[in-house]
Amino acid sequence: MPPDLANRGLTGEVVAGKVLDRLTELQFQTDSNRAASSYVNNWGSDIKVQIPETGVSIGQLYRYLAGWLGHETHITGEIYRDDQGIAVTARVGGAPPTTVRGTDAELDRLIQQSAEAVYRTTQPYRYAVFLDTHGKSAQARAIYNQLVAGQSLDDRAWAYIGLSAQRTNVADFAGANALLHKAMAIKPDILLIYANLAGNESSLQHDEQQLAYARKTLELSEGGGRDTSMGANDARRIALQSRSGVAQAMGDLVEALSYNRAIAALPDENGTIESMRQNDATICAALHDRACFEAAVESFAPTTDVLTLLGRAANIQQADIFFEDWNDAIAQSRIVNPALTKLPVGDFFLRRGEDPLLAAAYAGLGDFGTAEALAARMPDDCVTCLRTRARIAALQHRWREAEAWIARAARAAPSPPDSFADWGEIRLWRGDTAGAIAKFEIAHAKGPHFADPLEMWGEALIARNRSDLAVAKFTEAAPYAPNWGRLHLKWGEALLWSGDKDGAKKQFAVAAGLFLSPADRTALQRLGSAHG
Repeated sequence: MPPDLANRGLTGEVVAGKVLDRLTELQFQTDSNRAASSYVNNWGSDIKVQIPETGVSIGQLYRYLAGWLGHETHITGEIYRDDQGIAVTARVGGAPPTTVRGTDAELDRLIQQSAEAVYRTTQPYRYAVFLDTHGKSAQARAIYNQLVAGQSLDDRAWAYIGLSAQRTNVADFAGANALLHKAMAIKPDILLIYANLAGNESSLQHDEQQLAYARKTLELSEGGGRDTSMGANDARRIALQSRSGVAQAMGDLVEALSYNRAIAALPDENGTIESMRQNDATICAALHDRACFEAAVESFAPTTDVLTLLGRAANIQQADIFFEDWNDAIAQSRIVNPALTKLPVGDFFLRRGEDPLLAAAYAGLGDFGTAEALAARMPDDCVTCLRTRARIAALQHRWREAEAWIARAARAAPSPPDSFADWGEIRLWRGDTAGAIAKFEIAHAKGPHFADPLEMWGEALIARNRSDLAVAKFTEAAPYAPNWGRLHLKWGEALLWSGDKDGAKKQFAVAAGLFLSPADRTALQRLGSAHG
C-alpha cells in the first residue's frame, strides 16, 4: 500500500479484508444449482484471509489449504501510484496479473473490479453465472464458450447448460434444447438437463414432451445414485418438482399439492417458495377449491418485483378460467398483456399462454368474434391452444370442428388425460352421452386420480337415467377433489333420483358450503325448494 493511504488506515490488512468482503458478496450473489465439489476450483462457503500478523503459521495455512483444495492457491496484490493515478494489481497463483486504474476516490470500484478478476480466474463458471444474472450475458457467453473448449467434462456440460439458459431467456427453445442435448451427451446424469428440457417444453405447451422429460428426471433421481454435480438440496428440489409436474399432468392434483408442500420446506433458492405458491394457486383452482385458492393467494409475500407480479396475475387468470370467472380473467389480462409486451420474449408468451386464456374467457361470455380473433393468432403446435379452439367451436355448437381440434390435441399429447376429458365434455354438451362416457373411460384409465372425468361420467349417467351408477362415480371422484361444490351438488342430485333423500340432503348441505358457480347455486336452490 502507498504510505499515505496506509497512514489513513488503508493498510494491506484492511484492503485484504475489503477484497474478502467483495469475494463473499460475489459468492452470495451467484445462484447456481451446481454442487461445489464439481467445480475445478471452488471455495465453497469458506473464504478466508490469512495475514502474517494474525498468528496463523505457514504450516497451519498449508494444512488447511491442502486439506480443502488439495493444493495451495495464493491470491496476492498491491496498490501503488503511477502517472495515471492509483493502480490495483491482483495476482492468482501463476496466472497473469490483472491491473485496474483510477483515482483515489474510485478505490472501492477498483477493489470491486480486482475481486471480480480474482473470481473470474479462480471460478470461471460461477463468475459466468453471476454475470448472466446481472445483465451481462455477452460476457457470460464468452466464458461459457471458453469452458466448452476446455478439458473438464463437468465444466463443458455445465457451460452448455449456461448457454442453453441464455437461449431460453430469449424464447429460443429449439436452440436451448439443442444445447441441453449437447450437455446430455457429455454428462447424461445431470438432473438439471432433463428438468430444463421439461420446463422448455412446458413453455412451448408441448404436454407430451414435457411429461416425458419430467418422468426421465424422476427415473434418474430414483435410480439408486445421486447426481453429485448438483447440490443435495437442489437435486431434492428438482426431483420433487418433477413429481409435482407429473402428478399435475396426470390429474393427480391432491398429490401434486403435497409435493409442493415438501418443496416449500426446503431452503428457498431460485425463488422456490414464490413459484410453489403461484403453482399452488393454479392447482387449487384445478381442484375447484376456492378456499384453497384464496389461501394460496393470501400467502403471497408483499413485493414490487414486476416479473413476480406478472407471474401471480397469470396464475390468478388461469384460476379464473377454472372457476369460470370470465370477467375477472379479462381484468387480469389488463395486468398481464402490458407487462408481457414490455418483455423481449413477451410475444411468445402472449401467443401460447395469454391468448388461449383470454380466448376462453371471451368465449365463456359469448363474445365469439373476439375469441376467434385471438384463436387465429395461436400456434398449432400448442396443446392448450388446440384444446381452447375445440372449446370455442363446441360452445358455438360447431361439433365437427370441435371434434377435429380436440382430436389433434389428443394426438399431440396422448399420455395425459386432459384432452380426453375435454373430448368427453364436448360430447356431453352435444347430448352424446354414450360417446362422452367412452372418452371419460379413456381419461380415467390414463389419470385414475383425476376427478374431472369421473364427475362428468357421473353427470352423463344421470342424463342416461342411471343415477344409481352415477353415485359410484361421484363417490370415487370425491377423494381427488374433496371440496368441489359441483361434484357434491350432482352427487346429491344422483342420490335424490335414486331415492336416498337423506343422503341427498347431506350432499346438498356440503355443496352449499363450497364454491358454486351462479348457475350451480341456482340449481341447488331449485332442488332444495322442490324436494325439501
